[in-house]
Amino acid sequence: MTPSSSIAAPGAVPGHEAHDDHGHHPSYLTDGTTVKSWLLTVDHKRIGIMYMVWVLLFFLVGGIFALLIRIELLTPGPTIMDAMTYNRVFTLHGVVMIFLFMIPAIPSIFGNFLLPLMLGAKDVAFPRLNLLSLYVYLAGAGFALWGMLNGGLDTGWTFYTPYSAHTTTTVAPVLFGAFIIGFSSILTGMNFIVTTHTMRAPGITWFKMPLMVWALYATSCIQVLATPVIGLLLLLVTAENLFSLGMFDVARGGDPVLFQHLFWFYSHPAVYIMVLPAFGVMSEIVSAFSRKNIFGYRAVAYSSLGIAFVGFFAWGHHMFVSGQSTFNAGVFGVLTMLVGVFTAIKVFNWVGTVYKGAVEFSTPFAYFCGFLFFTVFGGMTGIAVGTVSLDVPWHDTYFVVAHFHFIMVGATIMAFLAALHYWFPKMFGKMYHEGWGLVSAAFIILGFNATFIPQFLVGNAGMPRRYYEYPERFQALNVASTAGASLLAFGFIIIAVYLTYALIYGERVDNPWHSKGYEWLTMSPPPTHNFIGPQPTYPEEPHFYVDPKKAEGEVSDV
Repeated sequence: MTPSSSIAAPGAVPGHEAHDDHGHHPSYLTDGTTVKSWLLTVDHKRIGIMYMVWVLLFFLVGGIFALLIRIELLTPGPTIMDAMTYNRVFTLHGVVMIFLFMIPAIPSIFGNFLLPLMLGAKDVAFPRLNLLSLYVYLAGAGFALWGMLNGGLDTGWTFYTPYSAHTTTTVAPVLFGAFIIGFSSILTGMNFIVTTHTMRAPGITWFKMPLMVWALYATSCIQVLATPVIGLLLLLVTAENLFSLGMFDVARGGDPVLFQHLFWFYSHPAVYIMVLPAFGVMSEIVSAFSRKNIFGYRAVAYSSLGIAFVGFFAWGHHMFVSGQSTFNAGVFGVLTMLVGVFTAIKVFNWVGTVYKGAVEFSTPFAYFCGFLFFTVFGGMTGIAVGTVSLDVPWHDTYFVVAHFHFIMVGATIMAFLAALHYWFPKMFGKMYHEGWGLVSAAFIILGFNATFIPQFLVGNAGMPRRYYEYPERFQALNVASTAGASLLAFGFIIIAVYLTYALIYGERVDNPWHSKGYEWLTMSPPPTHNFIGPQPTYPEEPHFYVDPKKAEGEVSDV
């Protein structure tokens, strides 16, 4: 569908008329093309695109570290690096992937680009703070990368004391970089909360907001409330490492378990900073490609808030072997199950949406199917490791690594790729090759399973994580895991090629999915101030494909 006139598309509302490139309303991409116009922009869409460039760069760096780990583990002994280098590589892989990719990936890219469009607003509440959040993120990344290039660190991404306080590797710059990145997360979360409360267009009540907005709102609450805890903790560990304060040193009256409590009080909710936006993406995609109103809208919306709330009280399941009492372990185990209940609500409602829908199996929907598998499979293993009797023998084995990657990395990457393919035409007004999209989705979903299912098996057999050498009986499964990682890398290379081609030579489109999400009611790519003319009104709910009352009437007439 290429816009060829200023006539409103079917289903559009006043103020959303589409214009072609020859009209009087340039898109945000062409409204200023100098480097300065991008670097100093306060347009939420351009800021989202700049986040995308940097986040994808860091994803590439983290992916290279991951491949180096898998190559090293091809053989039981030394393969391509020594033990200290291996420790540094797996630490840097974790730091880059979590702090520089997974936490900002969906909120900072798609949240920035889409939130005002979904609310009928011209921008976020604080445009300059939005730009500041990007540069704060880059400043923190710069400190972290400087530390990596000047010796790296070998503590693991969790920075556990007392080792992180005494290691001779370069801990302080990386910790300080992560501390700075936390401010970016707080600024983004605060901006989204205020935007959601104050900038909704007439007609968009709380229960007419897109479910993506609900997910971003719940995520933002976590970012604002939890991130200060990890920020202060990282400052304490930095000071401990530089000045030997003794805060976490038993010999000097400190307590290393205190570090674990403070770290996981943030880092368990941080799991939902990564996964809740993914849930929001999938709620949009399942409606668009099933051609149905979302099943159980309020249940899905409330479950996002429920996950955000309960997530603050389940941190202790990471510490079952730290010496906590049996009662505490039982309480944390039960609270962990509650997170599973809220997640199951979402899964059942997504399946209910697909049921009897006119499903279009395009690339974004393929990633939805992969996401559903990783969420259910990874969630079930989460229930298992949330049970004390099972977690103790699996603790610090590759079973935990595989679970972590299934539920966090698998679900987040599936949603990230689904969002990238679904909103690529919205962001750039171009369409990629759908056939290659499905081929790459197959490679990535199969490659991810081939990488991490062997790790479930080798972990269940007793192989500890983070070990440089391992017994020969584990080699076959490690070779299989490395082969799966190669498939995964090949899938990402295919995506990079056809999306780059689409940016240059892709067919011009406006709304190729015929989606009725609010963000699609303006031209693609959107104009600088999102809408042409006065602020629009929204008489219908998002993804309003079928009037439920009319559908019930037709059934009763039959």
